[in-house]
Amino acid sequence: MKKSKAKIAESYYSKNKKVFHDYEILEKFEAGIVLLGDEVKSIKGNQANLKGSFIDVSKDEAYINNMHISHYKQSSNIGLDPTRARKLILHKKEIGKIEEAITQKGVTCIPIELYPKKGLIKVQIGICRGKKLYDKRESLKKRDQQIEIDRQVKKYR
Repeated sequence: MKKSKAKIAESYYSKNKKVFHDYEILEKFEAGIVLLGDEVKSIKGNQANLKGSFIDVSKDEAYINNMHISHYKQSSNIGLDPTRARKLILHKKEIGKIEEAITQKGVTCIPIELYPKKGLIKVQIGICRGKKLYDKRESLKKRDQQIEIDRQVKKYR
């Protein structure tokens, strides 16, 4: 049984679309995330926001900071901080790469997407370098040109 195009396009819980505009992604990793039961329910209800979040490494462990997961309405656990630091599950080599990259000037690690994989919730994180204003303009120009090319091709088919 094949998945429809709508299912494939909507196969994520939350996506940080601003990352692709503001940053140049150098390398991507897939990480698991340690969550509480209420947070899992909220994420599956699309109540997570990756905007403004970042990855920090301390004591050979990676944490995601400022990721906002709204309070689950049917939960009795009220005193939970929605932007608390959550531990990421990565291999030691990957944590070492991230830690080494973060120490460089102008490089940061940012979550890109929150998605399901085999019943688990995964986070795609990227080692990113900030774009300059002229780089942003260049990428917008290329995107507009590609859209125009696609229109012309569609017109002549």
